[in-house]
Amino acid sequence: MSNKTNDKIVYLIGAGPGEPKLLTIKGAEALARADVVVYDRLVHPVVLKLVKAGAEIIYVGKEASNHTMKQEDINRLLVEKAKEGKTVARLKGGDPFVFGRGGEEAEELAKEGIPFEIIPGISSAIAVPAYAGIPVTHRKLSSTLGIFTGHEDPAKGESSIKWDKISTGIDTLVFLMGVENLSNIVSQLVENGRPKETPVALIRWGTRVQQKTIVGTLETIVEQVEKAGFKSPAITIVGDIVGLRDNLRWFDNKPLFGKKIIVTRSREQASVLTEKLEALGAEVIEFPVIKIVPPEDTSSIDMAIRILGAYKWIVFTSANGVEWFIRHLKRHGLDVRAMGGARLAAIGPATAAALERYGLKVDYMPSEYIAEAVARDFPGKIAHRRILIARAKDAREVLPEKLAEKGADVEVAAVYETVIEDSDAASIRDMLASGEIDTITFTSSSTVKNFVSLIGDAKLAESVTIACIGPVTAETATEHGLKPDVVADEYTIDGLVEAILAHQ
Repeated sequence: MSNKTNDKIVYLIGAGPGEPKLLTIKGAEALARADVVVYDRLVHPVVLKLVKAGAEIIYVGKEASNHTMKQEDINRLLVEKAKEGKTVARLKGGDPFVFGRGGEEAEELAKEGIPFEIIPGISSAIAVPAYAGIPVTHRKLSSTLGIFTGHEDPAKGESSIKWDKISTGIDTLVFLMGVENLSNIVSQLVENGRPKETPVALIRWGTRVQQKTIVGTLETIVEQVEKAGFKSPAITIVGDIVGLRDNLRWFDNKPLFGKKIIVTRSREQASVLTEKLEALGAEVIEFPVIKIVPPEDTSSIDMAIRILGAYKWIVFTSANGVEWFIRHLKRHGLDVRAMGGARLAAIGPATAAALERYGLKVDYMPSEYIAEAVARDFPGKIAHRRILIARAKDAREVLPEKLAEKGADVEVAAVYETVIEDSDAASIRDMLASGEIDTITFTSSSTVKNFVSLIGDAKLAESVTIACIGPVTAETATEHGLKPDVVADEYTIDGLVEAILAHQ
């Protein structure tokens, strides 16, 4: 098959079982190259963020008894887009060759002489049970594994599944997408010799924070599923291996499992908080409401840099302040040596860590990480001492005012400013309106102000928790009509996460 460097190609990509991070590296790379992405219902929206700007994105999702596009039309669509000279990514949940109909699509492409590659995905048949604490094989309990479609129509003639062979001949049976057909599956297994006491588990939305699991036996599971109103997408696992779940469940017992939390920090900073919350089981929606940009007017920092050696202290009030101060030094052709003998103060550990990354020793950090404490506990005699505060434009005036009251000669330099990020506010409003959001986090007064500005008069359910990094942010939230439910005792990201955990 032709596959020259300049050939356009169709990638048949397995997106994995649902959790976006279970997409393979090769799959992500192919998505980034694609001109057209054709995707299914079970593909997580976050995966689509890997698609390059300007690519055409086409939804062809299928649900039980409701197909957006017939398989024949999907095959034809892939061929047509490839013949237009475009690189096409066909993105499918799970693995394209495990009941994903990828074989049919590949056959059509081969018939038309169109180059293609198969990029396997982690199948839900193994990943979903793993996330429920159920290993599909085990040396003592299961040496054989069978994976079957759950879509068979019980009204059709002869079943393509050899029930008399599999019912007692395979230790672990996994049925994909078989909720609607569960009663027939159970009946066939029992009628063909599988004991009624055999453990069964159904797992819905496996590997996602919406994951739900029901455990029963072949005798009880149909009634349990009907009573719970369990719907697809779900997989069914039959076998003694299901009994290990009690000891091996690890995903759905995390402290923040099932919680949907909004992070409002800037894109550059969101990852730290996001990773900590996700590690605790939360689903994080990054909704950056602020963007960190250089100040429109750089005169104050330019002047300060010209006389940098005159300052006895340089005070940094955020990690952003440190990063942008260094950028301004570089803009002037200087480095940290230009700070000379000035002593350095940091408002908190994150700011101190930012300074230390540049090899700079912090001489003073208050025990309480707010401007009031910086001024109150400032060490030594500062009367008539020249102090530079490197901070955001339009920050609170508490610190310079309090230091000035102690007799210091204070100068303020705006090293950056925050502006409203152009975020997808409409989708956030929809999620808030539908009650999907459990917690909104705010890490600064700017995030509060911009969030309110972007969301407008959207009503927050009483169940939504407002979590603030400290009392200053909480005060701003109150001023803007939000009731803080969580205020961190330690005004850091770790402190905020701990406060959210304590509130559960």
